[in-house]
Amino acid sequence: MVGIMADMRVKDPFGRRNRLLLREMVKTDFKLRYQGSFFGHLWSILKPLALFAVMYVVFVRFLRFGAGIPHFAVSLLLAMTIWTFFAEAVSQGMVSVVHRGDLLRKISFPKVIVVLSATVGALINLGINLLVVLVFAIINGVRFHWYVVLAPLLLIELYAFALGLALALSTLMVKFRDISPLWDIFMQGWFYATPIIYPLSQVYAPGGVVDANRLVMAKLLLLSPMAQIIQDMRTLVVLPTDTIWTFFHNPFAKAVPLLIVAAVLALGIHVFRTRSPMFAEEI
Repeated sequence: MVGIMADMRVKDPFGRRNRLLLREMVKTDFKLRYQGSFFGHLWSILKPLALFAVMYVVFVRFLRFGAGIPHFAVSLLLAMTIWTFFAEAVSQGMVSVVHRGDLLRKISFPKVIVVLSATVGALINLGINLLVVLVFAIINGVRFHWYVVLAPLLLIELYAFALGLALALSTLMVKFRDISPLWDIFMQGWFYATPIIYPLSQVYAPGGVVDANRLVMAKLLLLSPMAQIIQDMRTLVVLPTDTIWTFFHNPFAKAVPLLIVAAVLALGIHVFRTRSPMFAEEI
């Protein structure tokens, strides 16, 4: 890997040598992630499954969230898998530049590769966990329809959103190290503001009767890209549910989450590209 980096050219960031560097960095990070642990890379599956088990027992069994909804356990696992990837990709991408500071000061190569390697590593874990979701869905008796083939489009949207945030936050992290704990707090609130552990119907019709004020709140929740992605993914993979496409008639409103994702990605690329030449001096 050292030889590859020594021969790295900053020109053509998507050239063969840079792609090779990205692959090697992803492999190295993946190998080191659970090095020395008893279960090793099985933690890539065990961690989200353990979190799902806790959420399922507390919110589904005890608090009865999703009672009466077919295959709600599969919907919960799918949503937890998507959220876990998002949280991991953004958090790992956010600290990647700071953690690779010594490397950036010594060798000249496109800085974006550092963030890409962190997010691609999270993407590999997502692929593994989605296979677990697939097996769980089959065991649970979920019947798949042809439109499940549209799911990769949502995964592209999800990755673009995570990458845009990772690029922007990693740039801020170089100067403001408090970004990391502040982001963790923000993510906690965002998690509970997203219909993951509870069905969206519990927001706008908690007693089975639709409340007009709560319906407005549910619509606002769906404007979040993460809520839109999770609800759409549930519809494609498990069963039709409340989505932004059924809640809004205005085409512009339906496009809001996609516009947010595009704006975040464009902003992240711009901010990173503008500030990355100074990273070596500022870290």
